[in-house]
Amino acid sequence: MTHQDEWSDRAERSEVLKKIRRIEIVTRRAAADTLAGQYHSVFKGRGIEFDQVRPYTVGDDIRSIDWNVTARHGSPFIKQYQEERELTVMLLVDLSASGLFGTRSSRKIELAAELSALLAFSAIQNNDKVGLLLFTDRVERVILPQKGRKHVLRVISEILSYTPQRRGTDINEALTYLSRLRLNGAIVFLISDFISPDYSQGLKVVSRKHDLVGLLVRDEKEAVLPDVGLAPLEDLESGETVWVDTSDRNTRRYHEEYWRKMDAERRMLLGRLKVEHVELSCGDDYVPRLAAFFRRRAGRR
Repeated sequence: MTHQDEWSDRAERSEVLKKIRRIEIVTRRAAADTLAGQYHSVFKGRGIEFDQVRPYTVGDDIRSIDWNVTARHGSPFIKQYQEERELTVMLLVDLSASGLFGTRSSRKIELAAELSALLAFSAIQNNDKVGLLLFTDRVERVILPQKGRKHVLRVISEILSYTPQRRGTDINEALTYLSRLRLNGAIVFLISDFISPDYSQGLKVVSRKHDLVGLLVRDEKEAVLPDVGLAPLEDLESGETVWVDTSDRNTRRYHEEYWRKMDAERRMLLGRLKVEHVELSCGDDYVPRLAAFFRRRAGRR
C-alpha cells in the first residue's frame, strides 16, 4: 500500500467515524425523547415474572394477595410482577447498489443506517438485544444479537463501512437465511427499497415465526425523470447504462408509471400477507413518521 493509499484509507475511516458519531447523537436523543416509549408499548415482552411482595395498600387488587406471606406476617401482602422483556431485534439491511441512490441530503443506505441506529438504541434502552444481517443478492454479513451501546455502534459502523461483494438484491434469500437462525420470536425489521425479485415466500415464512416489520427507504426523485435531453441512465445493480431521450414526454410518463406500478404491487403484496410497513424518504424527518406508525400499531393491538 502506498502512502497515498494509506492516507486515503485513513481519511475514509475518519469520515465513517464522523458519520457514526453524528448518527449516534441524533438517534440516541430521538430514541430517548420520542421512540423508546412507543417501541416499548408496541413490542411487549414474552410475559410477566414474579418480582417481589409488598404490604397491601388500599386500591390493590385482592387477587394479588400472597396468602402464605400474609399468614406468616399477620397482615396482607401482595405479589408484584414485572414484564419479562429481553426481546431480540434483528435488523435486515439491504446493501445492494440501488441504495447508493440519493438526490437530497442523503443516500438511501445512509437513511437505512440512521433508521437502524434509532431502532437499535430504542431496543437497548428497553434492555433488548440487537443483531444485524447485511444482504445483497446473498447474505454478506451476520452479527449475532447482543446488548449495549458499544454493540450498537458496531452495528452502525458495519452498515456504513462494509463493502458489499455483490450489487444485486434478493430479499427472499435474506429472509430464508434468517428463518434458519435459532431465534425465538424475534422482532425483525426489514430495511430495504424492496426492489427485488419475488420475495413473497420469504415473507410468509418469517412472518409466521417472527414479528416482521418492513421499513421501505426511498428517494422521491427515483420516480421522476427530469427533462435534460439525451442522457445516460445507469442501472446501479446491473451496472448497465442506456441512453434515454428524457425530453420525450411519453418516455417520462412511462418511467413514472413503471414506478407507480411497482409501488402498487409491493403494497398489495405486503397487505395480502399482513406484513406491516412504513415508507420513509431521504431528506424527510423520519422520527415523527416512525413514531406515528408505532402509535397506530399499538392502537390496533
